[in-house]
Amino acid sequence: MKITVKVPKLGLTTETVSLAEWVKPVGATVGQGEIIALLEADKASVEVEAPMAGQLVELLAEPGVELAVGAPLAILET
Repeated sequence: MKITVKVPKLGLTTETVSLAEWVKPVGATVGQGEIIALLEADKASVEVEAPMAGQLVELLAEPGVELAVGAPLAILET
C-alpha cells in the first residue's frame, strides 16, 4: 500500500513552510515515527516523521522549496 506523506499543520497562522532537508533518501526503509525530513517555518523548525513503517519510494519536493500546509512531500510504501 502506498501513502502520501504531507506537510503537517504547524499552527493556526502558518500557511507555508520551507523544506530544509531530507533526512532519509529515496529507497530508505523507515520505521513508524522515524524522522524523514526537516521543515522550517517562520518561528520554528519541524521534524516530519514517517506515519508508518515502510520504504520511501519517491520524494516530491526539493530542499529550499516553499510548500503549503497539506502539500505532498513523499510517497511511502508498506
